[in-house]
Amino acid sequence: MSNRPTVVVRDLSKTYRLTSSGSTRGLGRKSASVDALKSVSFVSYRGESVGILGKNGSGKSTLLRIIAGNESPTSGLVRVSTEPRLLGVSAALQGALTGRENVRLGLLAMGLHPDEVAQLEDSVIEWADLTDSIDRPLRTYSSGMSARLKFSIATSVRAEILLVDEALSTGDSTFTSKAKKRMDSFLEESGTVFLVSHGAKTIQDNCSRALWLHEGEIIADGPAESLTKRYRVWSNRAATGKDDEAEKIIRETAATYTPPTIRLSSETAPANTRR
Repeated sequence: MSNRPTVVVRDLSKTYRLTSSGSTRGLGRKSASVDALKSVSFVSYRGESVGILGKNGSGKSTLLRIIAGNESPTSGLVRVSTEPRLLGVSAALQGALTGRENVRLGLLAMGLHPDEVAQLEDSVIEWADLTDSIDRPLRTYSSGMSARLKFSIATSVRAEILLVDEALSTGDSTFTSKAKKRMDSFLEESGTVFLVSHGAKTIQDNCSRALWLHEGEIIADGPAESLTKRYRVWSNRAATGKDDEAEKIIRETAATYTPPTIRLSSETAPANTRR
């Protein structure tokens, strides 16, 4: 792992404002707010694979979208060494188009020249193992086939920062193994991979470091091996109705976490800084 930072996040918060119609005549619209992220801070480095743990609604996907530049934070700062590439299960592909047409469209959307697209097309299809079905409409694909195609397109060109949001959860073990090898090749070339997954084992198997988000806050940051074990214990307690024990694990985990103090050499934001 290099000591060169790839992503710097400091005091990042995201609040969504919600409105709904009042249930009583004359009250008009009611407003409420949801804090998706609260004062999140961390630094990632080249050659590092970072898993993001947390229950549904803890802010994992929101964090990746902000790092990718797809959403703006309410407050705080995100600094990236280069433009990140976000890969998620909701990545937009066109169901009416064939797999081959989606490959071409996806590569063009990544900024490749048509000549580059032509050179990469066959290798993308081969990696996704879709040669026999590539000319069928995408809407006829299974979730696993779609996941392989999305992953193959997104990783066909090296990215220094790769953000993977649940994209490994819909494939089989063969796909997961191939995807890990490709992510490892990114890391060998001093890239950084962020991986969001509901499965702690996926984080443990693919990442060297883990962040645990709980209700929008980081409560732990450390080696993936040990942190995922603690997360699984908490998840088991929460799933089996042992709420007091689960809450105790959260309190004890948060009590041992100290947010990093991040001082920038200059507060002047370069081209790749987002506020």
